[in-house]
Amino acid sequence: MTKTANMKEILPAFPEENIDMFAATSVLQQQAAEIRNLNPNWSSYLQSQMISQDVFDFISAYDVTDAKGQFLNDNRPQSAKAFFSLLEHISKESTIQYVLVLIDDLLTEDRSRVEIFHEYALKKNEPVCGNFLNLLNAADGFINNMSARIIAKFACYSTDLINQTDLQFYLNWIKEQLLSANNEYMQSVARCLQMLLRRDEYRTAFISVDGISTLLSILSGRVNFQIQYQLIFCVWVMTFNPRLAERMNKFNVIPILADILSDSVKEKVTRIILAVFRNLIEKPEDNTTSKEHCIAMVQSKVLKQLSIFEQRKFDDEDIVEDIQFLNERLQASVQDLSSFDEYATEVKSGRLEWSPVHRSAQFWRENASRLNERNYELLRILVHLLETSRDPLVLSVASFDVGEYVRHYPRGKHIIEQLGGKQLVMQLLSHDDANVRYEALLAVQKLMVHNWEYLGRQLEKEQGTSTDRTTALTGKA
Repeated sequence: MTKTANMKEILPAFPEENIDMFAATSVLQQQAAEIRNLNPNWSSYLQSQMISQDVFDFISAYDVTDAKGQFLNDNRPQSAKAFFSLLEHISKESTIQYVLVLIDDLLTEDRSRVEIFHEYALKKNEPVCGNFLNLLNAADGFINNMSARIIAKFACYSTDLINQTDLQFYLNWIKEQLLSANNEYMQSVARCLQMLLRRDEYRTAFISVDGISTLLSILSGRVNFQIQYQLIFCVWVMTFNPRLAERMNKFNVIPILADILSDSVKEKVTRIILAVFRNLIEKPEDNTTSKEHCIAMVQSKVLKQLSIFEQRKFDDEDIVEDIQFLNERLQASVQDLSSFDEYATEVKSGRLEWSPVHRSAQFWRENASRLNERNYELLRILVHLLETSRDPLVLSVASFDVGEYVRHYPRGKHIIEQLGGKQLVMQLLSHDDANVRYEALLAVQKLMVHNWEYLGRQLEKEQGTSTDRTTALTGKA
């Protein structure tokens, strides 16, 4: 474990977070309630020499005492040793399930008890999460997910951090489980991530395993409101880190959450999305980024949704305050919004539509050269959309924009060719959608017209040179 001086960040509490992070309605908790009623035969394990006498004495006494807290305090060094020994030496699934439930219950009852395990692991010079990380590969789903839950508690409740190797393994496991189709433990996996990301030290590590993209790919699909809430909660806690808040919309978080906001009927989902949006404006230290986030929200029709919310009555004061804050900031950004700001935000969102700027000849005359800024950032995005988008509207608008750029910027054709855009536009000439084919044809014509104009100028130049040579040789003007 790695020592950290920076303890858990204090986050505003939402009502749902005041109860145990792992809701009793989850599949995992329903199964745990049944497993608590098991009565393992510890004597058989002792007789078969699978456990030692001191481990048997501890677990037999712990199982029957009503004063478990006092018993743990009185037998502090023996406690962790006994639990770890049971996990290491017993292979029967039902008994492992039972031991995991015992460990989880004692940590739920008193968070400080994680230190009992840390002290023992430190003395043995072994990672505290070792046994539980191994169990993530078990065949039984309950064992996997209860182990994951205990790891989350070790990571979140302790003064120590999980070492980087174990953390990477754990985060990748979480990611795989979130992406697993029809995962009945999805809610429990999401709860583990909610806990983990409450600590700032784990947030960057989550992004490094492509965590944000994973969350947003799930949120872009069809998931129930509880999973929506939990995953957006994970996004929310990450936005308390200013550097992460500045990077967040590179993953298109604003348009995706704006879509959910417009469809949501659950107040807690509405509240958490508004809280994310507020953080994306307040937390970045770069004012330009905050402004870009405001514009992205305007582009994603958030202002319209806020006006609808203003007509509703909310009991939660946080929602009312966030609506007012967002309304003021977005309205102010609209006043300062230039046509190029609007265009740039739309392109960066990847959600192109026929907004007025695209068809404006004045816009292209004044701004075509600005598409070269930041090493052709906007052009690269347009080319990327031509290559990857499956949306006919996006492909149509991107093709049109490439054509207008070439038409209005003298070296546009050369730059588009260098970026690979010409080939992509030509491929769209055989697209299934008639509108895409039409816009691609217009864009190719603009590319070719420039070619002809260039050839025409070259021919004129060559003809002029030829005439000068003839005059010099013959002496005739």
